[in-house]
Amino acid sequence: MSYAPFDVVVVPFPYSDRLAEKRRPALVVSAVALGADLERLWVVMITSDRGQRLHGDAELSDLGAAGLPAASIVRASKIATIELSHVLRRAGRLAGADQDAALAALKTCAGF
Repeated sequence: MSYAPFDVVVVPFPYSDRLAEKRRPALVVSAVALGADLERLWVVMITSDRGQRLHGDAELSDLGAAGLPAASIVRASKIATIELSHVLRRAGRLAGADQDAALAALKTCAGF
């Protein structure tokens, strides 16, 4: 199966501070070719954690399109490489306004 930028997938997302992972939704940010050629995806965390706002957070407004059950944010500062075989399922796809917000958040975290 192929995944495109702005697809929402459910994956075992790795923690950045310990050797563990948690099943959660994530936003695909890699090109389709990365998945096709290398069987990997770049994904950023999606979380319902409404605590401390971090640099690169973007609030999502159309939860139905994204396939999310609760108010959520894209946490662009948390990015991971996931093997294509580890994707559990596709949940949905970000709506247009949410794509714009996620892209703006990603640009604040990228160094180019």
